[in-house]
Formats: sequence, C-alpha cells, structure tokens
Amino acid sequence: MSTSITPKESSYALLDSGEGMKLERFGAYVLSRPDPEALWEKRLSPEEWAKADATFSRKGASGAWKASKEFPKKWTIQYGGLSLELRPTSFKHVGLFPEQKSHWEWLAPKISAAKGQIRVLNLFAYTGAASLSAAQAGAEVTHLDSSKVAIEWAKQNAALSGLSRMPIRWIEDDALKFLRREVKRGNTYDVIIMDPPAFGHGSGAALWKIERDFYELFRLAAEVLSAKPLAMIVNGYTAGYSPLTLENNVRTIQEKYGGTIESGELAIAEDGSGRLLPAGVFSRWSA
Repeated sequence: MSTSITPKESSYALLDSGEGMKLERFGAYVLSRPDPEALWEKRLSPEEWAKADATFSRKGASGAWKASKEFPKKWTIQYGGLSLELRPTSFKHVGLFPEQKSHWEWLAPKISAAKGQIRVLNLFAYTGAASLSAAQAGAEVTHLDSSKVAIEWAKQNAALSGLSRMPIRWIEDDALKFLRREVKRGNTYDVIIMDPPAFGHGSGAALWKIERDFYELFRLAAEVLSAKPLAMIVNGYTAGYSPLTLENNVRTIQEKYGGTIESGELAIAEDGSGRLLPAGVFSRWSA
C-alpha cells in the first residue's frame, strides 16, 4: 500500500486541520470547513482561523456558509494545468478535490504516450477536472454525471481551460443505466475512471447505495473495457472502505489483462507541519 501526497502549491494549500475542521487556501481565499478525518488538535490559533474568508457550519443534516462581504460567489484558480471555477456549495464543497491531481498526473502521461486514440469513460465525473486533464493529454472523453448542475459546471471549466472544442461527450445519466446500455451497444473504453459516492440520487428516481450497487458497477465497467485497455482508476472517499476492498475488484482486471496495480491512500500535506490529512483511498491499474 502507498500514500499519494498532495503538496502545497501556489494555488492551493492546507493551512491547518484539527478538531473536525480544515483550513484551506484556494487561490486568494481561505476557507474553513468540516473534515471528519481531522481528529487531532489544531496548530494555529483561533485568531488565525477567524481570518477565514468563509466558514461552513453544519446545522443538523444541512449546513451553511458564513462569509465576509468580500467573498465572491465564484472565482477561478489555476490548478493541475487547468483553469477551474470554484463556488461554495450547500454540501461544503467548492467544486475541486485537490488530492485528485495525483490521479490526473498518473494518467495523463500514459494517454500522451499511447499509440492511437484513447477513449476514456469518467463516471461520477462531477465538475470535470479529470475529464479535462485526460482530454488535454489527447484522449476522447465521455464525461458522465447524474447532476445537470455538475455537468454545466464542468462545461464552464472546459471553456475556462480552453478545451471546449476537445472531443468530450457530456452525458447526464445514472451510471448503472448507462453502463447497461453500453454493454448492449458493444461500446468500449480504454480507460475507466470512477469515484462513486456512498449514497446519492441518479437521474430520475434512481437511488445509489455503494454497499448494494458497487459490485454491479464494477462488473459492468469491466465489460466495457476494450480488448487492450490502458488504465483504470477507482477512487473512494465517503464510503469508509479499505483500499483492499477496491484492490480486490481491480485485481480481476489484472488477472485478465496483466499489468500492475497500485493501491493506497490519498493525503494532503499540511503546510508548515509534517501532518497528512487523509483524503480517501484508491486502487488503480495500468497495462
């Protein structure tokens, strides 16, 4: 098992964490928001935390941001070679998971070095950074999410990054329904990326529960891999599973196609200390 660490960079930094919270800088703005993994003492003073431009607080099952007058409704940062629009949402997120850059940087050189057109399927694709990174590397991308808002946000990120004319197919659909149709159509992909949530609503009345639906999701994804696939990335954060859970599924791909597997944790390096904030688990395969 390995730990893939996201360091501080000019457009993003984890400034502090602890007591169930994290303090981050995204571009020019500092945000304070909950993180259930941060079960330790904060390093910075309450005065430093109070300087945050916006703070997210939970109230029962929901939550809200409290922001300074200068805090914008949206802003753009340069991250991972992309221009990405950030917005504070009612779910504490801002449209970017910085730790995911590890996957983009792992996959992009493989796509660039491949011979011929590489077809990428990105499931639960959210605001599109992984899709855009793959397209930027030369892939033909199918970007799928059940949220119309997320897809429109991803299209905006494509425009900001100068990638609107790249071969990206934007699909609003339920992942399982889409994969079942792709199996029937005989469509295949050289790369599959997936980051399934623990729970969520798909298109229409579809309800996603990872403990019930993940096995079928992975089985169908394996069926739409091409005869000579390039890579697969399986990421998980909200479900609380071990990387071994993901690897045991990915190993079936290795058994069929050969290649190598890397599994472990994603983590973000805290600025000014040796601490690492856990940010999910992953297993990824390459031919």
